[in-house]
Amino acid sequence: MYQKTKVAFTQLKNNKFFELSVICVIIISALEIGAKTFPLSSTAISITSLLDTFITLFFLFEISLRFLTEEKKINFFKSAWNIFDTLVVVVSLIPINHSEMVLLARLVRVFRVLRMVSVVPELRILINSLVKAMPQLGYVVLLMFIIFYIYAAVGSFLFNTINPKLWGDIAISMLTLFRVMTFEDWTDIQYETMEIYPYSWIYYITFIFFTAFAFLNMVIGIVVNVMEEERSKVKNKNQPTLSDLKQEITELKTLILQLDNKKSSS
Repeated sequence: MYQKTKVAFTQLKNNKFFELSVICVIIISALEIGAKTFPLSSTAISITSLLDTFITLFFLFEISLRFLTEEKKINFFKSAWNIFDTLVVVVSLIPINHSEMVLLARLVRVFRVLRMVSVVPELRILINSLVKAMPQLGYVVLLMFIIFYIYAAVGSFLFNTINPKLWGDIAISMLTLFRVMTFEDWTDIQYETMEIYPYSWIYYITFIFFTAFAFLNMVIGIVVNVMEEERSKVKNKNQPTLSDLKQEITELKTLILQLDNKKSSS
């Protein structure tokens, strides 16, 4: 009885329609959260409350299904995504009304939208790639900070008297340079300093080249490279290894020998 139930649950979990249903419920959950930010009538509030209860129970059923169909239960909690989903579902069970934890319960319901990442494999690859790229991106960020610091110090020394609000000290100068890097009305800042220093455009052009162009392309290159590695790992994981092929060949040979022995004995 247990094995039949487990097989039925496994078939349900792997069913494409059920996977689409989970995605649809997550989308409905996101829409329901957004709807609560608007003024609602008493009828709409009642509907959203019932919808919230249904979504919570559906997520509880879905996470329980995934746990029950796991061959080794301990492996279920080895996945960070499973732990995240479990925490979101468990905290979502906290009553949202007449509770001291109303704010926490509402925040967790907002995070239910992130379950889309754990459900869609492509999104998981993307997030895993970003996390694994962090160490390499750290060196790029450090180098960018050094460039920011140098240019901010130079800008503060040169342009402090022109506009103290933008170049008063090194911290304010770094904020101004961030504005330049994001192209937020940076030409106004440039033309203001060019009235005193006509060749100050070199300062801005070189800074934009180093930060907006060079470093941005470095970040994109690192993330794309790590993403390709993650995709190749997933493909290799799904493909049979050489040892698996050898084992299958050995089993086939054994089966053929057994059939030959049966034929010869008969």
